[in-house]
Amino acid sequence: MTSEFLSGSPEATRDYARQFAAMLQPGDIICLAGELGAGKTEFMRGITEVFNCDDQLSSPTFALFNIYHGSLRGKPVTLHHFDLYRIEKPAELETIGFSDYLAGPHISVVEWGDKFPEYRTMYTRTVTLRHAGNDVRLMQITGSTP
Repeated sequence: MTSEFLSGSPEATRDYARQFAAMLQPGDIICLAGELGAGKTEFMRGITEVFNCDDQLSSPTFALFNIYHGSLRGKPVTLHHFDLYRIEKPAELETIGFSDYLAGPHISVVEWGDKFPEYRTMYTRTVTLRHAGNDVRLMQITGSTP
């Protein structure tokens, strides 16, 4: 199943991400795909806002991986945020225990997860953001859309 949405601003991208995130459950693993500047970080900001951990958000580009602690409807939520932009080979992911981090009762968001198709089956949903002219972004959601 694929759903498509257009966003005309970073605020609209974050707004859709908040709606998307409100339906996520522990164990969901989201792949965020799209070229540089397509809006992946804005989408991630919207997700962290829902879980009340937006003040913790930092780009994991250099750290590769961040863990955020938040809540949703009064229940604690752990959010794993990966950025695979600088990873070159799948062996690098296995060295850090990537598969192990994805398993468990938390929500994981993997930016640039599409770089490694061998992990595709682990993702419950893929959000692909594309430039669609000027400031417009096309967001495509595949998988079990919340």
